[in-house]
Amino acid sequence: MFSGIVEQMAQVVRIEQDQTNKHFTLRNPYPATMGIDQSIAHNGVCLTVVKTEGDLYTVTAMQETLRLTNLDLIKEGDWVNLERAMSVDKLLDGHIVQGHVDCRATCVEVKETEGSWYYRFCYDSTQEMIRRGYFCVDKGSVTINGVSLTVCEPEVIDDKGYVSVCIIPYTHQVTNFQYIQVGTVVNIEFDIIGKYLARMNQLIK
Repeated sequence: MFSGIVEQMAQVVRIEQDQTNKHFTLRNPYPATMGIDQSIAHNGVCLTVVKTEGDLYTVTAMQETLRLTNLDLIKEGDWVNLERAMSVDKLLDGHIVQGHVDCRATCVEVKETEGSWYYRFCYDSTQEMIRRGYFCVDKGSVTINGVSLTVCEPEVIDDKGYVSVCIIPYTHQVTNFQYIQVGTVVNIEFDIIGKYLARMNQLIK
């Protein structure tokens, strides 16, 4: 489990295709604490460390993960957001994040607003997704590329969902939001509490 508070960025130095899987090797910002089998969120995707070597470590993404997330679009040299799993004594500064991305979204607008930044994203939305809780509510929580954010201006138009977020200068500086522009594909994880409530609503009807 994660909180959506990104700790570091890491640069991808090598990508290897292995049948339908991909191995990503990144420069390790946690050399003293990184270990095999450790779970780390990469752009909001929970991946397991399978190898460490010097200042590098490797994680593997399977085909389904690549299909649902932007990891399949990552190139060598790109930067990804990292968060290590929460410990039980850690403050929950963001919100409950599982590291299970629900869908991709595309940035459709970016603008600077007197020191902060405004981003708007578009994702495919269907009635079935909404019934399963894959939607946003105003002032609710959403995770974008692993960053816990407050929702503003959510709406669904035809088969497209839209969500906007505002980024403070610190978040812009320490995450890969600084590289997001119109057309950039990001990962979205909707609020797990909303998904449980949506499922419960279906079961009690």
